[in-house]
Amino acid sequence: MQANARVLDVDANCAALEAAARTAAAAGAAVLVTPELFAVGYAPLRLRAELDPARLPAVKETMNGIARRHGIALVYSLPSVTDAGSWHITSTLVDSAGVELLSYAKVHLFGDDERAAFSSAAAGPAVVDFNGFRTSMVICYDVEFPEMVRAAALAGAELLLVPTALAHGFESVPQVLLRARALESQLTVAYANHSGTEEGVTFLGGSVIAGPDGSLLAAAGPGTEILYAEVDPDAARKAREAVPYLRERRPELYRSWSI
Repeated sequence: MQANARVLDVDANCAALEAAARTAAAAGAAVLVTPELFAVGYAPLRLRAELDPARLPAVKETMNGIARRHGIALVYSLPSVTDAGSWHITSTLVDSAGVELLSYAKVHLFGDDERAAFSSAAAGPAVVDFNGFRTSMVICYDVEFPEMVRAAALAGAELLLVPTALAHGFESVPQVLLRARALESQLTVAYANHSGTEEGVTFLGGSVIAGPDGSLLAAAGPGTEILYAEVDPDAARKAREAVPYLRERRPELYRSWSI
């Protein structure tokens, strides 16, 4: 799902998300990946100042209900507040019954606003079995670090789901870097961005789905759009057998180079 959110208009954003879920499910999609912080809009400082954390459990239940009603798994991204009061940017994967399978908190924060509003998490990407795929998540800027995607791949991931909020002017990220990440770690990457303008930020759009051989499976333009791709359950295995990057790594040598 690539779309334009309304900052702090949760009802409107959830309605847009539900419409996309309905459309994607009717088209036969098994999972819908949505942009970073879409349900609340991407505006870190306003979210921290104006969003009541007490609303978040109800928003999560709304997301889970959308998955149940339309029989489609869903990746959604929301703020989360720890017991110690730290704010994180998170993503959640729920199955078509609305049952949570996987959660993740963003490790690399981008820009002054994110760093002022949120805290960086420290846990690496976990992996779960989902619809025949070993599946993991990272969020936006995380995917620009090869270590993050490689960590997911070494944990067994074959499919990486990435909510994002990428501004206009960073075209090389989806057009070049995402395909390189998919190729070097030999997994499928689905990268879902915002479109339009939110709180003065003009988003690139340009969402992509890239295969484990670096191929471009689907790409969006600048506006509202739903991307579809069919992924071969054996795609990651085939790529890793053809060129065994993961098996032929030399981590001990790299450590001797202090990396």
